[in-house]
Amino acid sequence: MNFPHFKSIFHDICSMKIDTILFETSSQSISQCPEPNKPEFAFIGRSNVGKSSLINMLANKKGLAKVSSVPGKTQLINHFIVNKSWYLVDLPGYGWARVSVKIKLKWEKDINNYLIHRENLHCVFILVDSRHEPQTNDLEFMKWLASNDIPFVVVFTKADKLSYNQLLSSLASYRKVMKRIWEVLPRFICTSSDTGMGKEDIFDCIEGILQDAK
Repeated sequence: MNFPHFKSIFHDICSMKIDTILFETSSQSISQCPEPNKPEFAFIGRSNVGKSSLINMLANKKGLAKVSSVPGKTQLINHFIVNKSWYLVDLPGYGWARVSVKIKLKWEKDINNYLIHRENLHCVFILVDSRHEPQTNDLEFMKWLASNDIPFVVVFTKADKLSYNQLLSSLASYRKVMKRIWEVLPRFICTSSDTGMGKEDIFDCIEGILQDAK
């Protein structure tokens, strides 16, 4: 996967059509998750990165994922069934959520168990705020995923809050830092929950993975 060309910044034509996307269940741990009989794509990021808003944008359904100004709102592993054929999974955020250390450690354990042992997990979409410099905990989480051979894509949120040149500069900063760690970079996708930017790119990515898995 290479550093994105301009098509990763603007809307791309995607053949995937979302007919239905419904909440199925919330789980505290992997043992409570649905039967692993469908492909899964998980979304995760720092607290307050805009994950719930992005999921609602992808679903074209306000309120599907609960949006809150309070960091740490998502506390469970939430499964959404898409087209009755694959799961979109909303994972608890990491970072500076206003919860106790004990709860943070439990979340970390549950999330790590899910990511490592969930056999039908195809890819993790890591959300990062495009307005910020590369964050240490984001980079450490990416390295952890790579060390456990878990495929991931970097999704830049709130890209509409930057000018075109500012967005390119932010991507370049991430590319420069990540080049110190990886010879081949993960895919980058720029998104905006307000404008719909990146929706087609994410679905195109998912569709490609599903096609490759056949």
